[in-house]
Amino acid sequence: MSILKLKPGYKDYIWGGHRLVDDYNKDFDGDVLAESWELSCYEDCPCIVDSGEYKSKTLASYIEKNGFIETLGTNCKRFKDFPILTKFIDAKRALSIQVHPDEEYASRVEHQHGKTEMWYVVDAEPGAFLYYGFQHEISRDEFEERIKNNTLEEVLHKAEVHKGDTFFIEAGTLHAIGAGILIAEIQQNSNVTYRIYDYGRLGKDGHPRELHIDKALDVTSRTPVKYINKSYPHIGSCEYFTVDHVALDGKVVNKIEGTVSSESFLHFLVVKGSGTIRNASDSVSFRAGDSIFLPAGSGDYSICGNSELLLTYEV
Repeated sequence: MSILKLKPGYKDYIWGGHRLVDDYNKDFDGDVLAESWELSCYEDCPCIVDSGEYKSKTLASYIEKNGFIETLGTNCKRFKDFPILTKFIDAKRALSIQVHPDEEYASRVEHQHGKTEMWYVVDAEPGAFLYYGFQHEISRDEFEERIKNNTLEEVLHKAEVHKGDTFFIEAGTLHAIGAGILIAEIQQNSNVTYRIYDYGRLGKDGHPRELHIDKALDVTSRTPVKYINKSYPHIGSCEYFTVDHVALDGKVVNKIEGTVSSESFLHFLVVKGSGTIRNASDSVSFRAGDSIFLPAGSGDYSICGNSELLLTYEV
């Protein structure tokens, strides 16, 4: 079964930079590239198969042609749609302070999926930080008042970040990626975001970007984050996705092997270095920034090189 190299879709949000073009060879000719959607069946920003007989077709069309369960695996029977969305995010400027709804609320109010996500910090400037929940529990009234008087940042948990850090952002967790951070994000297949505070800046149309205060008040957890993931090698694990971090140094650890069974697909996001992935029928070289998809039932594979990868699958 073929190894599918993928080409992402792009988002040029106002807070983005140009590192994904300069450092990760993204084929984008605009001035600002905020996000590359590396594994996406989302309708307005799909990824494209960039190798083999399905080259130039969307991954969604590949799945439709070859079958949902046959491509994604039996562990995906519980999902009606492609379950995840994987991105690179280049935050040259800070993102808005925001929150995402859970599955129940998003389905009922937005007719979309909820959004639980995880972040792997690919790179960060010295002193870069993000907001991750609250320092201590606050009431809904205090939350609403601080939004109104622009003092919300005073009660947020400010976390300085470094390359290799991971954060699990459960739906309902208030958060914001700060300036100078490059992140790999694995999330539910959703684009529902409720902005709470946007630093008073203007959008491309010259007007303040829309805020979603009432909905944010409905869904935000106002207690400090308690998530601890101790299940090495998983750096992120929940009912929607499991993510492992794999590193090869090209010397002591020059090769890894595994099997893609009929239970789940396997997605590789290359965050550093280069190498080659092989299975019984195909061989594909990769470099930092590449996105590679192995359909369920692909069988044995091996990876050689000097690289760091994030492996995503369903259990």
